[in-house]
Amino acid sequence: QVQLVESGGGSVQPGGSLRLSCAASGYTLDSLAIGWFRQAPGKEREGISCISFSDNYTYYSDSVKGRFTIYSDNAKNTVYLQMNSLKSEDTAVYYCAAQRYYCSGFRAGMDYWGKGTLVTVSS
Repeated sequence: QVQLVESGGGSVQPGGSLRLSCAASGYTLDSLAIGWFRQAPGKEREGISCISFSDNYTYYSDSVKGRFTIYSDNAKNTVYLQMNSLKSEDTAVYYCAAQRYYCSGFRAGMDYWGKGTLVTVSS
């Protein structure tokens, strides 16, 4: 019932920045929690950020805290992940995902997923 489309991935040098977008349809953001995940080949999926609108909550994993910012443009039903000070270890496919209402438990997985966008950080 929720469709998610990521965009904004690409190749960047260490220290650079990218902004990822997650466009949602099917529900308005005010009834959703939106999470960002990443997965590199051979590595486990990592939940790195989440935003929920019912309780005005944001979460960042230790690996991205202070470098990444999650925010929304609710008029566009879009959530963004601003990624600064990128490191080679940030290289991964990045996914946005959604569940109803709250971020609680999101790192175990969410109900709706986008197809992902590739971020490559290399010199």
